Amino acid sequence: MWSDFPMFPEAASTFAGEVDTLYFVWIAVSLFFSVLIAAFIIFFFMKYRRREWYQYGNQAEVKTLPLEITWSVIPLIITLAMFAWGAKVFFDLSRPPVDADAYYAVGKQWMWKFQHPEGVREINDLHVPVGRPIQLTMTSEDVIHSFYVPAFRVKKDVLPGRYTTVWFEATQPGRYHLFCAEYCGTEHSRMIGSVYALSPEDYESWLATGVAGPTLQASGEELFEQFACATCHQVGDGASVDATRLARGPALRGLFGTEVALASGRTVTADESYIRQSILNPQADIVAGWQPIMPTFKGQVTAEQVNALVDFIKSLDGEPAGVPGLGEDLREGAVPALQAATDSVDELEGNRPDAG
Repeated sequence: MWSDFPMFPEAASTFAGEVDTLYFVWIAVSLFFSVLIAAFIIFFFMKYRRREWYQYGNQAEVKTLPLEITWSVIPLIITLAMFAWGAKVFFDLSRPPVDADAYYAVGKQWMWKFQHPEGVREINDLHVPVGRPIQLTMTSEDVIHSFYVPAFRVKKDVLPGRYTTVWFEATQPGRYHLFCAEYCGTEHSRMIGSVYALSPEDYESWLATGVAGPTLQASGEELFEQFACATCHQVGDGASVDATRLARGPALRGLFGTEVALASGRTVTADESYIRQSILNPQADIVAGWQPIMPTFKGQVTAEQVNALVDFIKSLDGEPAGVPGLGEDLREGAVPALQAATDSVDELEGNRPDAG
């Protein structure tokens, strides 16, 4: 009977047990000190209850400094230890493994839209393989939502205009509840779904029976060509000097994860949020050495298409595009300087006697 009404959700992810252990230890420590303090209050209430004046004896001076130090230092040590433990769990939850599979999620009143790296799309359901870390990059099309899977012990706000990331690794097959844990409008209670954790074999079978479109990377590459992004941004393995001279925007190969120098003097990390903002609001962060000529694509691309473009740009790893040997300088906008130097060479060659 009681099995039909569990007090706590299943522990179905790699760090669910660690989160539960931290939670229960905190409860035990809090309960212990609550009972201890309550017992002392009752004891002293009875021992030092109000009496007649003649029942009091002479008050002796008592040195309490050692006692005060004790009851200050011991709680300090306990709270610092619990803080360090909680910080470790938080960092583990916040830093996905480098080999995690990249999925994307879009929250919208009132549904969840998911994109698999293999190209499969789902609404309100998410199928994932057991035993593989899943990194979910999330954004919202309208208001603040919150991605919450109790069995995985993961909860993260999903914000409009920026990306947030959550990761998990399912440990056992099953169907697990997915909720929006942030009030998002009149139909908030219906913004629910399910996460299906499948064995690797069952997951591959599910992929084979589903309607799979192009992968995220392939979709992003198609959009890159459709919007003629290569007109300004180089993505090849190595461009000629002439191609470099014609570039009107920073090279994209090897961009993701690097530090980008801005015209304002700041530096930012080229992560998913930076790339997204560069697509939708390119005037916000102008790269040093380049003119603010890129148009905004806000309203021209959907959230899913932005995800595909971001995934494609992330896939452009390796050395930056452009002339070999320039490396980081190309990413920081030194192409205009290269163009000026090349123009000077052309001018000198044009003044030679045998030029013609």
